[in-house]
Amino acid sequence: MAKRGYHHGNLRQALVEAALELIEQKGPAGFTLSEAAKQAGVTPAAVYRHFAGREDLIAEAALQGYAIFADVMQYAYDKGQPSALASFEATGRAYLAFARKYPGHYIAMFESGISVNRTPELAAAAARARAGLERAAEELSQHIPPEKRPPPSMFSAHVWALSHGVVELFARNSPGTQSPFPPEDLLESGIGIYLRGLGLIPPDA
Repeated sequence: MAKRGYHHGNLRQALVEAALELIEQKGPAGFTLSEAAKQAGVTPAAVYRHFAGREDLIAEAALQGYAIFADVMQYAYDKGQPSALASFEATGRAYLAFARKYPGHYIAMFESGISVNRTPELAAAAARARAGLERAAEELSQHIPPEKRPPPSMFSAHVWALSHGVVELFARNSPGTQSPFPPEDLLESGIGIYLRGLGLIPPDA
């Protein structure tokens, strides 16, 4: 793959893009700042004008990932409107779509060990991303009898965990975890079973 390089004076973004490629290839702990600099086509010394270390560079990749993720979730939510059920199901599917389309960002966000509380900006971006699924869960929760209604934050966390598990086990080509079913089918059927259990989908749907 050709280097993306240092274009139009935007060294900071060139380094982030280099880091994303290296994260995909080697994992978040498998590269050095010098490698990121080489990938971006600049000297190692130039990196330190923008990032104090590799973790700062990965945190910036995660920040940008959460911003994209929030937009993807918002788009999915809007596409499902005015149906609360369609919006909820769409946001679940959007998680899988994001992980497939933006693997470097996904790894930086969820597998690098970088805390979302590392900076206020990162925490805010992560909260905005979670808010889309929580809003969809809250709207759908209104259709559940109060005595059977889980808190929206729990509702959304269950589907987030299901989505994350499908991505980690079956959508990332992990050795020994191949499924006889496509990840999309696993996720859709899992969400369907969950929603049936809450009485949101008829048993025969």
